[in-house]
Amino acid sequence: MKSNVVWKTNSQNQLSLLPPSYDDLVPENHPVRIVNSILDQIDVSSLEKSYKAGGTSSYHPRDLLKILVYAYLRNLYSSRKIEQALGENVHFMWLSGCIQPDHNTISNFRSGKLKGNFKKIFNQVVILLAGQGYLSLKEIYVDGTKIEANANRYTFVWGKSTKTSRSRIENQLKDLWRYVETVYAEEEQKPNEPDNFEAIDPNEVSRTIDKINQALQGKDIDKKVRQKLNYAKKNWPKNIAKYNEQEQQMVGRNSMSKTDPDATFMRMKEDHMLNGQLKPGYNLQASTNNQFIANYTLAQTTADTTTLIDHTKDFIAGYGKPPETLTADAGYGSDENYTYLEDNNIEAFVKYNYFHKEQLDEKRGKTKKPFAADKLFYNSETDTYYCPMGQSMENIGSYVRKTANGYEQKIDRYQARNCIGCQLRSLCHKSKENRIVERNHKLVRLKAKAKQKLLSPEGIAHRKQRCWDVEAVFGNIKHNMGFKRFMLRGLEKVETEIGLIAMAHNIKKVSLAM
Repeated sequence: MKSNVVWKTNSQNQLSLLPPSYDDLVPENHPVRIVNSILDQIDVSSLEKSYKAGGTSSYHPRDLLKILVYAYLRNLYSSRKIEQALGENVHFMWLSGCIQPDHNTISNFRSGKLKGNFKKIFNQVVILLAGQGYLSLKEIYVDGTKIEANANRYTFVWGKSTKTSRSRIENQLKDLWRYVETVYAEEEQKPNEPDNFEAIDPNEVSRTIDKINQALQGKDIDKKVRQKLNYAKKNWPKNIAKYNEQEQQMVGRNSMSKTDPDATFMRMKEDHMLNGQLKPGYNLQASTNNQFIANYTLAQTTADTTTLIDHTKDFIAGYGKPPETLTADAGYGSDENYTYLEDNNIEAFVKYNYFHKEQLDEKRGKTKKPFAADKLFYNSETDTYYCPMGQSMENIGSYVRKTANGYEQKIDRYQARNCIGCQLRSLCHKSKENRIVERNHKLVRLKAKAKQKLLSPEGIAHRKQRCWDVEAVFGNIKHNMGFKRFMLRGLEKVETEIGLIAMAHNIKKVSLAM
């Protein structure tokens, strides 16, 4: 039976004197053209200066940068897979001009040449996009998310454990010396005591052990003590050196990973066992506008509160001036942050702890703690509080309290004159003395100012936009781009990697808008 089906012609074996151009195979508004167009307008002289003259020729850093950005836009993060795409994918061939750097060249460029230089390139791209109207640098929305480090999940160091181990060595040194004193007491003699028992310096620990050994030389001592001294001489100095190195690497942190010392153990919302356990990671802070990433920083602390000032300073350093408004959630509300934003004339729409609870209680007409300090009447002219019974509470002095960051807060104290026989005493306070309240007047003023801004029409609009602006960016990075774990190790290298992710995200947004 004859078939009437018409088959399309296969020209696989057809000879051609003029092979087709790759340009004909790339659509006009394809993302690869946008990557090429944007990065052609960027100054990469800082990368060019990192190369040395002489020897064999080098791939131009602009070409390698285009390859990496487009690879990240296509969710290709492995240097080997990028190398493979350069030989198989028409879009990569067109973008690279058919150059085929191997995976070592790509990896060395990403972790070496771009390290410390990429942020300026990213800022140039953001300024370019802002000039084209894709985003504004005047209003930013800040939030943070945690991304897992490329580190072993089960090899870690805890700061408390290091201090405990050091303290144990100190105590054992003292116990050994007490044994020496016991031996000499039996002979009615007194040994020369070592200068220092603190396990701080390996050399000092070694000298102390030597002095104990000298004091016991020629004495009839317990065999177990001799074994302990031999073990101490062999292990304690190197253990102290290890603890010192670990504490230096942690730089005030509570934990670190052994395979990536810059990573801190953080509790994340998702993990490979789906039970929210601790994992080594970095705290990504992002400023966005119109779902474009305007700025990014990486923190090694778990709390967002301590990251806002450094993140804002980085924004100012990158763009030469601060944003006009900054919106963030309750994780950033603190005395130090409010003060910094106010001093730099940044209009802040930043929530504080219990902001939503206050609104809910006011809506329901509930007051769970009617005698709390913030519910008492305050006369600013006389600097006096009044208790629920109308008794004046006068200022009895103040003190300065330092936060974990070293920020100083002035705390004023007020005490009632006489609480004896008061019918409300059991409800008002549980102290055996007259009631004392402590108030940070500066924070009270800043929170009142923040509340007024947050409840204004402009504040409500900013709060609504923050949810879909910055949180949508994190959703795209983690779920659409599949970036949940870094490929590189070390703070400087992962900063470059998250920068590539941020640039790829922005350019993808541009391609979707066209």
